[in-house]
Amino acid sequence: MSEVLEHPAYGKLRRVTDTASVLLCDNPGMMTLDGTNTWVLRGPGSDEMVIVDPGPDDHEHVERIAALGKIPLVLISHKHGDHTDAIDALVDRTGAVVRAVGSGFLRGMGGPLTDGEVIDAAGLRITVLATPGHTADSLSFLVDDAVLTADTVLGRGTTVIDNEDGSLRDYLESLRRLQGLGRRAVLPGHGPDLPHLEAVAATYLQHREERLGQVRDALRALGEDATARQIVEHVYTDVDEKLWDHAEWSVQAQLDYLRE
Repeated sequence: MSEVLEHPAYGKLRRVTDTASVLLCDNPGMMTLDGTNTWVLRGPGSDEMVIVDPGPDDHEHVERIAALGKIPLVLISHKHGDHTDAIDALVDRTGAVVRAVGSGFLRGMGGPLTDGEVIDAAGLRITVLATPGHTADSLSFLVDDAVLTADTVLGRGTTVIDNEDGSLRDYLESLRRLQGLGRRAVLPGHGPDLPHLEAVAATYLQHREERLGQVRDALRALGEDATARQIVEHVYTDVDEKLWDHAEWSVQAQLDYLRE
């Protein structure tokens, strides 16, 4: 009888659905939670697999991925290094084609990913969904009864809006798009898988509306010209101060949204 694994199962391939398994990298941290989830997709009877997000440049993690079998295709959810830094090491080991939105992550002749594109690979049909907000290039991937949400919806906690090209307006629209997909499993970029995308997206939307309300109240109390840091110190009293620098990114995104 095969071992039944639960999250977090470092260095072991943990089956989550009939077509999706996860290999958790041992890179825990404030922003990565338990570590980066590298997703392994394979249809019934296929001898190939698709990798979603090879993770950081961690030799042992790359070797574990490469040892899984034939990997003709790697998909990238977004630009952050904890999802992308292993690209070249994995390509060197497997010769895989790598596809992403950003041209800097393309390897081989696959070309950039586009919203609504359907990929036939490893016995599966994988639909590409543009879900910007966390970053401008953020994607989710739809497979059968599950959605790989990367950092748009996490296994626990909430998502930080990137301070370079993130957008709260885009993020809220992406959450609504995911909510509209109904009752599907959530396969996140960090944290444990979750059973009900529609419910999780609704919770995320509610949380963002509550935070926006708190920011509006803070602006009334502190003045309309209050800085993001001042608002963090006023509002985020329920959050560990170690996370305040990153919370400041999200507050700045909220201010930009409200001031639009």
